[in-house]
Amino acid sequence: MVGNTFPYTSQDWLNDINLAHASGIDGFALNLGSDDWQPARVADAYAAATNSSLNFKIFLSLDMSILPCSTANDAASLRALVATYFSHPNQLRYSRGSSTQLPLVSTFAGESCQFGQASVADGWRSQFAQHPDLQGKMTFVPSFFVAPNQMSQFQGIVDGTFNWNGGWPIELTTDSAGSSSTSLSSALKSLLGVNTTTNAIGKAQASTNTSGLQGLENALSTFIGSTDSDSQFLNASSGNTSNNVYIAAVSPWFFTHFGQDSFNKNFLYLADQHLYSKRWESLIPAQVPFGVDSDTNSHATQPSISDQVDIVEIISWNDYGESHYVGPIEGALPTGSEAWTDGMNHTAWLSLTSYYAAAFKNSSYPSVPLNEERVVMWSRTHPASANAISDNVGSVAGSELVLDALWAVTILSEPANVTLQIVPSSSNSSVSSLTEQTFSVPAGLSKLSIPVSIPDALDSVSIRAVVGRGDDTVIDLDAASQGFEFIKTPQQFNFNAWVGCAGGGCVV
Repeated sequence: MVGNTFPYTSQDWLNDINLAHASGIDGFALNLGSDDWQPARVADAYAAATNSSLNFKIFLSLDMSILPCSTANDAASLRALVATYFSHPNQLRYSRGSSTQLPLVSTFAGESCQFGQASVADGWRSQFAQHPDLQGKMTFVPSFFVAPNQMSQFQGIVDGTFNWNGGWPIELTTDSAGSSSTSLSSALKSLLGVNTTTNAIGKAQASTNTSGLQGLENALSTFIGSTDSDSQFLNASSGNTSNNVYIAAVSPWFFTHFGQDSFNKNFLYLADQHLYSKRWESLIPAQVPFGVDSDTNSHATQPSISDQVDIVEIISWNDYGESHYVGPIEGALPTGSEAWTDGMNHTAWLSLTSYYAAAFKNSSYPSVPLNEERVVMWSRTHPASANAISDNVGSVAGSELVLDALWAVTILSEPANVTLQIVPSSSNSSVSSLTEQTFSVPAGLSKLSIPVSIPDALDSVSIRAVVGRGDDTVIDLDAASQGFEFIKTPQQFNFNAWVGCAGGGCVV
């Protein structure tokens, strides 16, 4: 998000590029908005990529939810922006079915842009894709928020599709192809038999009705990491040309909590049950070297689309306002987002990214040396059913769906015992563990989870993961020692995730 980089120096860009490259990431898609200072930051990014000597690639993603697109002059400005870097050595060049690799250009939105023409399709055709300035000179793969069957209107205009919404099971919280919603989708209500007046799902969170919670988890599991929307876009484009580029999205999280006096966005997308891992795994042709998987219905078979996915785009590096950042918290955060990002570092997810990125690029999962073992663990900061004391924004749409849990992924070179614990949040407590569960896991990748709850006598708890072999503790990830608390009664709603990593394989 270039809009979050106002104070960036060239060294900041270089630091980000070095960290991304160390995490298996090959380039940045620069989401470019309308601020007059943003093109200068784009220039800094391209220059830093060159100075890194890492062959790190850059391409522009025009944020058409912000950039003006009502006149032909608006289109001329966009053409000039993208053409600036066509010959740059670090510009990403990609084409499918051609020996000539052209500069890649993408968008966020744009499905309403007409550029002064009679229709959206005419606008993008005559003023952008087929304008003499750009025709035959780029690979245009936008993210238009339209239904798959509506992409046919852009035949001959676009060279492929970026399915931005495919990173999450958005169908659980909206019936539309766009973003936020204030209610569950009608399909999910029917599936779960939800009474929307009494909000049965939300009430189940606070109850001890284990079977009800299990039923919720079972029902939701089929949506986690699903490639259904990908298949719909791929099928819609298959009749046009086999050379269409397909960019799939992966994302670890989504939560935003801006009030009506700000961006007016207050919702989440479900990211439980190891969404980040399962979404990656659905895009990789090789069989993941499963260890243990404690998630329900985790091995549901889906049609493979791996041979049709050209690029995987991680959402995001630094979009703090929507909580799906995997890069460090730095730059200029959107005003108000500090309330849910302060102390919530996500760079531990890069230690999963490096593993899955290598598997995607090589079509096989990497072996894990003993000195690169790791455990990555995350959780939210308060129960889903909690009442915030002084929150002026209000309850979070979609929070009815989330479970109170500790999620962990272990990547090990040898079998081990992994113990997940709910522990006191105070380091002065004489109690080492309130509840725990030990998993005997083989070598490879294991996805583990246990419920999180707070005893009546306590106001908060924390979490811990311990990897042991015999009498030896191999890895110990203690969130309490890093200041993490799962609080019974928060001041404000915060459905962001705390994420940690321990072991020699941690990127950060």
